[in-house]
Amino acid sequence: MRIATWNVNSVRARLPRITPWIEQHQPDVLCLQETKVVDEQFPHEPFEDLGYVVQTFGQKSYNGVAIAANREFEVLQRGFPGDSEDEQKRLIAGQVDDFLVVNIYLPNGSEVGSEKFAYKMEWMKKLRSFLDEFSPSDEKLVLTGDFNITFEDRDVYDPDGWREKIHCSTPEREALAHVMEYGLHDALRKHDENEAVYTWWDMRGGAWPKNNGLRIDHFLVTESALETCTAVEVHRDERGLKSPSDHVPVVAVFD
Repeated sequence: MRIATWNVNSVRARLPRITPWIEQHQPDVLCLQETKVVDEQFPHEPFEDLGYVVQTFGQKSYNGVAIAANREFEVLQRGFPGDSEDEQKRLIAGQVDDFLVVNIYLPNGSEVGSEKFAYKMEWMKKLRSFLDEFSPSDEKLVLTGDFNITFEDRDVYDPDGWREKIHCSTPEREALAHVMEYGLHDALRKHDENEAVYTWWDMRGGAWPKNNGLRIDHFLVTESALETCTAVEVHRDERGLKSPSDHVPVVAVFD
């Protein structure tokens, strides 16, 4: 089972990048974030032509998540239970074979101490509560997506320059640790302990040529899923192609 995550920064704008990547790598499951389109206007046909079923949870111009799979699957949740209709569209969960796949686009937070930062912190509390109620921690659960948080300094190209800034602040990392205490493991670090493993590069300031990146796209998995995880691949070359997203695909392989 190959499960991929990719913040595509507008699914319609990024189709010329997405479809060739799918054809080449053929993931069983592809979790998309920042689709930026209402469900009725999501471009299903290019995915269906490649043999994928897509379930969406989107909104106009902002946010939005989707799960595409090369088999039928059941959607278990869109958004947090009890969310209002106008709540931001940031979570979709589905059952794909024996895997519970939770795809999230965690709020950016703008800057530490802002109203958007407070929203981010509250959203993370809701995420932990959702996990507690969603399934037992001994099931094969894969929580993936754009977390907009680094775990530690080796996930940051310039730790001193980013110290206590958004994506790298102590409150964010502590909130992420609280989510992890549900019984989750950072799957990439099972296979790769190296520094300079990044998944996002800013579109400004020549970040990509300089390799000024952050690792903010994660696979957080339960023990039973980790035991079967044989690899986590960061497809960094996608960032150097024409009209890329600022994020690259990350693929977790489960035996």
